[in-house]
Amino acid sequence: MASDLLRILASGPPAGPDLVCIGNLLMDDIVFPDGRTLMAEPGGAALYASLAARLWGASVGVVSVRGDDYPAATLDALAARGVDLAGVRALGRPGVRTWLLYEDLARRVIHRLGSPSHEEVSPGPEDVPAAFRAARAFHLSPMPLAIQRRLVEALAARRGAALSLDPHEPVREDNLAAWKEVLAQVDAFFPSRDELRLDGVDDDPRAALRRLGGGRLRFVAFKRGAAGGLLWDARADGFVEWPPVPRLTGDPTGAGDAFAGGFLSALLAGLGIEQALDRGIVATSFALEDFGARGLLAATRDEAQRRMTEWFDTERPA
Repeated sequence: MASDLLRILASGPPAGPDLVCIGNLLMDDIVFPDGRTLMAEPGGAALYASLAARLWGASVGVVSVRGDDYPAATLDALAARGVDLAGVRALGRPGVRTWLLYEDLARRVIHRLGSPSHEEVSPGPEDVPAAFRAARAFHLSPMPLAIQRRLVEALAARRGAALSLDPHEPVREDNLAAWKEVLAQVDAFFPSRDELRLDGVDDDPRAALRRLGGGRLRFVAFKRGAAGGLLWDARADGFVEWPPVPRLTGDPTGAGDAFAGGFLSALLAGLGIEQALDRGIVATSFALEDFGARGLLAATRDEAQRRMTEWFDTERPA
């Protein structure tokens, strides 16, 4: 069954992409805590996750809905790096534009007035091209929970496909039961500090992560920003802490998405959990060292490998 995530991801490559990133392509207006702004920045979690996975050589396809205002140059840059955009359909009008408001301890996401709804710009199961349906893994980027639930229910029925999910709606006490119904059908979950709001999570994060378990859920990667993170392997009931990214110099937008893309690329390559975390950290470093997706767009496999060797004092398989 697909609950054996490592076995599934280690199987042979499909005819289409290995990894399908399903999520949004949005325009961001970013406000930093010090008052700096970055306006009309092409973003969306699908952009960052796909670039990060592709950096490590994974075969990647994107399923999304693009507004007419989303820059063609950004899509061209994705295609030039080998990302398959056959699953990106045109909305036929301007898409969602968001305010990303960064405070010292949290981030706020506010959709601009007059934008389409988040649901309108989020893809559904019907948007997944036939050539993508044999992928070994599907990653659902942050979208409304109802959209993610519908995608999970459609994709979970596919034997031999691993599913991972990054939340948009935070996990709280009042919606934990609803979330657990969804999480029981996926293999990996990537919440951040903003998105995991269960009672006691700051005092005892391990107990909080255990509360998410059930069904086929194997891994929960709790991303804690400058504090690093905590991975729970539900099957072994084991925990692995990972350190902060050595480079925290730029815009944090997309950092968590890049981590997920790097992590999943390692599992697709048949590598272990420690190596998956290392790849996630390195991918995150590129997202953090420049504004928007510039760092990931400028990243090279050679530089990524050099950071792996320097930071983790080991050579990784190509």
